[in-house]
Amino acid sequence: MLLLAIDTSGKQGSIALARAKDASAHDLELIEIAALTGGTFSAQLVPEIGALLSRHAFNKSEIAAFAVASGPGSFTGLRIGLAVVKALAEVLQKPIAPVSLLEACVLSSGLEGKIMAALDAGRGDFYLGEYVVPANSGILRREYLLSQRELASAAEGWKLVTPDASVAHAVTASGGSVLRLEPMTAAAIAQVGWQKIRSGETVSAEGLEANYIRRTDAEMLERIGS
Repeated sequence: MLLLAIDTSGKQGSIALARAKDASAHDLELIEIAALTGGTFSAQLVPEIGALLSRHAFNKSEIAAFAVASGPGSFTGLRIGLAVVKALAEVLQKPIAPVSLLEACVLSSGLEGKIMAALDAGRGDFYLGEYVVPANSGILRREYLLSQRELASAAEGWKLVTPDASVAHAVTASGGSVLRLEPMTAAAIAQVGWQKIRSGETVSAEGLEANYIRRTDAEMLERIGS
């Protein structure tokens, strides 16, 4: 069973090709991960998918499911990745597992309990995801956006994880502790996506949406006035 995973959420992106013995198999074998250069995802993505499949003597009709980073991240990058997955999944009539990068961070950490993932959102803001993690899955509490000065109090009582150096620096500078992860790639998206596919947490092409995680208008006005 062949799985194609895509991450175009940041400055650098990647595509992962993986397979499982069958739909009930817990383990997923990573076949190859291919890097994408930032800034030209729209020109690279489809040709790179074709090249990746060709290198391993597969064709697109053999893809059984897709996993894609649905956010948070670059608006433009996410739109490109989601558009390509939508088009392929619609043509092939295959399911899609949307994967939050915050959830991928939490599950990649290997920790259990109350885990908070943090990603750099730019302009002094951080994306945060609160998850309660039993074995092999995460139960979402919430995902939201906070400023750097709000992070320390929000993280109290949580194990904090991040792949971003800027977040790790901000946390340690304020006296907090954080587990620094390796950068997230399509390989991590594939692993989390496969667990979602096995549990039926998939959407059709029409149901795939980006997870931008932005403040509401009321929150923005409150922040400007504070």
